[in-house]
Amino acid sequence: MTTTLTADEIERYARHIVLPEVGGAGQQKLKQARVLVIGAGGLGAPVLEYLAAAGVGTLGIVDDDTVSLSNLQRQVIHDTDTVGKLKTDSARAAIARINPNTAVETHTFRLSADNAPALVARYDIVVDGSDNFETRYTVADACASARKPLVHAAVGRFDGSVTVLKPFGVGKDGKPNPGYRDLFPEAPPPGLVPSCAEAGVLGALTGVVGTLQAMEAIKLITGIGEPLVGRLLLYDALAARFETIRYGRR
Repeated sequence: MTTTLTADEIERYARHIVLPEVGGAGQQKLKQARVLVIGAGGLGAPVLEYLAAAGVGTLGIVDDDTVSLSNLQRQVIHDTDTVGKLKTDSARAAIARINPNTAVETHTFRLSADNAPALVARYDIVVDGSDNFETRYTVADACASARKPLVHAAVGRFDGSVTVLKPFGVGKDGKPNPGYRDLFPEAPPPGLVPSCAEAGVLGALTGVVGTLQAMEAIKLITGIGEPLVGRLLLYDALAARFETIRYGRR
């Protein structure tokens, strides 16, 4: 894919290009970027929408599920007319309406330890919007092995968290960056952490946290700001409060 911006793209991304921190060079980086999004659900929906609108050149979507009516309270990339359709197909159609310049690669299967390494290797950055610990560990291990930055998030009821994982790099202090297993050494016992279907989740919460993930991905692509490496951003929606916890390599 050529990184040259067309006249249409220059107009479309004018509010980015006028930012000195982004400019034409940053927009070209976005156009050239390949981002893999795990899940086209509550978190994946805003991630995909904002990365497409931002001009990311290629978006990969991993999801083996179909759209259900109960998804629509939070998975805003889908709508009533797509109930029963594959989420990958529904998301691809929505992205085409948002930005026809963004290419979409769909992967309609469940991510596993067998297929994750080869898939992750094809992309520059991975954004994890999965809803279970098995997939989160699988994605994190594959990204660490392939040396790919991972934007991780989780939500439940009224709370969310976001972090960026680059365990193959070092921080400003010269120490190795932490990985997912430094933050969560092992998964909790089955049944200890209720799923969203069991405990519920406020729809707008996934929009807040997913948008934060998209922001972190854009920062990584363009090289601006300070990504959440070694920092876990916590959001309490009911109290309207953000907190940041630092963590390191064990």
